[in-house]
Amino acid sequence: MKKIMVLLASALMIMAVTGCSKKVEKGEFTIEKGVFKIGMEIGYPPMEYYADDGKTPVGFDIEMSKLLAAKLGLKVEFVDTAWDGIFAGLETDKYDAVISSATITPERLESMDFSEPYIGNGQAIILQKDSTANITKPEDLAGFTVAYQAETTSDYFMTKLADKGLKFEPAEFDKVINAYDELGLGRCDAVVSDALVSAAYLGPDSKYKSVWVGDPDEYFGIAIKKGNKALLDKVNEALAEIKADGSLKAVSESIFGADLTSN
Repeated sequence: MKKIMVLLASALMIMAVTGCSKKVEKGEFTIEKGVFKIGMEIGYPPMEYYADDGKTPVGFDIEMSKLLAAKLGLKVEFVDTAWDGIFAGLETDKYDAVISSATITPERLESMDFSEPYIGNGQAIILQKDSTANITKPEDLAGFTVAYQAETTSDYFMTKLADKGLKFEPAEFDKVINAYDELGLGRCDAVVSDALVSAAYLGPDSKYKSVWVGDPDEYFGIAIKKGNKALLDKVNEALAEIKADGSLKAVSESIFGADLTSN
């Protein structure tokens, strides 16, 4: 009897292991079968934001996500999430991935996995177009009120400057759009934001001007829950395909006027 029980237990263990691996082989690597749920803070133009109707998501990350989902054979679903809780939502399975201008950092890699980079980015300093402030580099921000989005690489950039002794008045916001609104209303002297994002606020008819752009020193990637290698591999494969076939380049050129995905 004991021998029979041991054999039965062994058989059940084999069935369990086989069942798990079979599930991955079938491609069931997302929270909901057939759906690619993406966590995104939809308020970060031109990367991800709502169109004029206030309900249609548009932007670079939106279009890239659609391309990826098509390659994966999945329906895409966007989950609009506040930035300060976006990675927690990934950990608690609210969505399969975060595609929201998320910079790949050593700290983040400790708690989540990232795809290969899909675009490079640096920081930029933006002023009102008619500003007479003598600001041409980060060190010139001393004594000024500087707006930026909290808990982002712009925040980290300014924190590093402060640690080096730069004295300025910080104005932190939960959305980058609010930082630019503050600048437009004259309630701050400058905005520090991702150079990619600043492109949405500049142009011939803009009320802003760019006075400094740093070299790309950070790269955006797709964040995936730690250990979900099946999805990570699929996403990297799909990302490589949309780079190779030129579809990601076309999206970049339509939004930024140049291909920024190969830097």
